[in-house]
Amino acid sequence: MSMVDLDKIISLCKRRGFIFQGSDQYGGLQGTWDYGPLGTELKNNVKRAWWRRMVYERDDMEGLDCAILMNRLVLKYSGHEETFSDPMVDCRKCKRRFRADQIDAAEKCQEGGTHDLTEPRPFNLMFKTTVGPVADDNNIAYLRPETAQGIFINFKNVLDSTNRKLPFGIAQIGKAYRNEITPKNFIFRVREFEQMEIEFFVKPGTDDDWHARWVDERYNWYIGLGIRPENLRKYPQKKEELAHYAKATTDILYRFFPERPDENRQYDEVEGVANRTDFDLTCHTKGGKLVLKDGREIPNEHAVNRLTWFDHETNQHLLPYVIEPSAGVDRATLAFLMDAYHEEQVKDDTRVVLRLHPELAPIKVAVLPLKKNHDGIVSIAKEVKNMLQKKCGWRSVYDDTAGIGKLYRRQDEVGTPFCLTVDFQTLEDKTVTVRDRDTMAQVRIAIADLPQYLADKLGTA
Repeated sequence: MSMVDLDKIISLCKRRGFIFQGSDQYGGLQGTWDYGPLGTELKNNVKRAWWRRMVYERDDMEGLDCAILMNRLVLKYSGHEETFSDPMVDCRKCKRRFRADQIDAAEKCQEGGTHDLTEPRPFNLMFKTTVGPVADDNNIAYLRPETAQGIFINFKNVLDSTNRKLPFGIAQIGKAYRNEITPKNFIFRVREFEQMEIEFFVKPGTDDDWHARWVDERYNWYIGLGIRPENLRKYPQKKEELAHYAKATTDILYRFFPERPDENRQYDEVEGVANRTDFDLTCHTKGGKLVLKDGREIPNEHAVNRLTWFDHETNQHLLPYVIEPSAGVDRATLAFLMDAYHEEQVKDDTRVVLRLHPELAPIKVAVLPLKKNHDGIVSIAKEVKNMLQKKCGWRSVYDDTAGIGKLYRRQDEVGTPFCLTVDFQTLEDKTVTVRDRDTMAQVRIAIADLPQYLADKLGTA
């Protein structure tokens, strides 16, 4: 099956209110995007599906929601202040800046010929700000570049307040900020994004097994929500690719760029699952230290607690190892959109349909009156819509702004699993036509039976 390219997804997103360019009214701001009415629903559903599977359906997980602004020391001892940078180069001719690892030396320069590039130099990706009324070095803070550090520094707080035993995890969904040198490819690489991140704390020695289990768990989550297996890959990073503190990392790759001739370059990361050993808790624990890639050590002179767990079986305090599944909400949302997009010929017409998993679909049910100026039909249609939304909890809409055929196509294009048509027969026998998005098949269902009928297909709200 042929894959859709980003241009078609970008066009659909703007046309139907999924995603708009950030600050569009003033010419935009590169690397920022605003989620419209349908995009907000889709993104919230992605987060809900993750939270339900990772937190509610497990017995070994707690939730957390940390502040975006952090004490500067958090990012000093995590190593971000020293090392969180990308290699940057400038073209001496056109004055544009690029990430050194993403620019092709043979790329044409707008001033003619190829780029004349400077030597790479590190560019720190953190957004710096000041806290309080005085803007000096004592009041520097950063917008967090990841949600993970908030979890590590709260390890003891969560442990003490929940009486958890190893292994257990802490899950968090939240915004993070990176001053990307070259944000590009729609919502794939942006400066303000959202993460779904878990830090799963395990006993040293059990980490390899837990790492493998989490790779499978996270891969299967995407498959379970409708991603086709041929568009996903597991990529164990080679030793030279690993972060210096990681024992192992497996990236889950999605086929974001099907138009590229080289098949390997068609796939890029939607999520990473890392074995971070005890690096992070060692950095942040009282009496611990940050060990940098070049071997330098920065002793932690400021932490107030030891971030250890007491193992009653061995009567000793230990620093847990950490497995970290870290997913991007925006990239996951883009993957679900791309995988769901289909075009098919129906008679002489091209039907665009988003085959989103029902759990992710922004609208679950659309209620359509056959005649918009018939009081009886309209009142029943609105009653049905209110019942499904208020009593059953499914996001439902009422639409009478076009003929039935056109209304079906609109709902197909935004991924609505079911359309209900209220017609003259409804007035006689209190049944409605239920149309399935994927098969276009239609059945008559009694209004009283709709909650159960739809629950069997949509799941409970």
